[in-house]
Amino acid sequence: MEIWINPACSKCRSAISLLDAEGAEYTVRRYLEDVPSEDEIRDVLGRLGLEPWDITRTQEAAAKELGLKEWPRDETSRERWISALAEHPKLIQRPIITAEDGTAVVARTDAAVQDAMSR
Repeated sequence: MEIWINPACSKCRSAISLLDAEGAEYTVRRYLEDVPSEDEIRDVLGRLGLEPWDITRTQEAAAKELGLKEWPRDETSRERWISALAEHPKLIQRPIITAEDGTAVVARTDAAVQDAMSR
């Protein structure tokens, strides 16, 4: 299991605390420092069953500068969104846990973290 975190994020710290309390084995990826490639973002999107706009933090300053709220959310724009996430990793929703069964979850709640641990 791997968890993508921003250490400054309270939801990330909460998820780590819960994983530790449950004795889960996991690897931490500080995704702002170890930025995911476009291929890694595509992979995690497939594991999540989501589209890039579904995991984009549209309230971030970079999102506003890029005008992401106005970008089309369709198949022809998908690669543009993925490129934006790779170029501006702060836009990626967090934390994301990749589970042992090949799936992933956006672990913003305790229930989502527990779901990832049960997979």
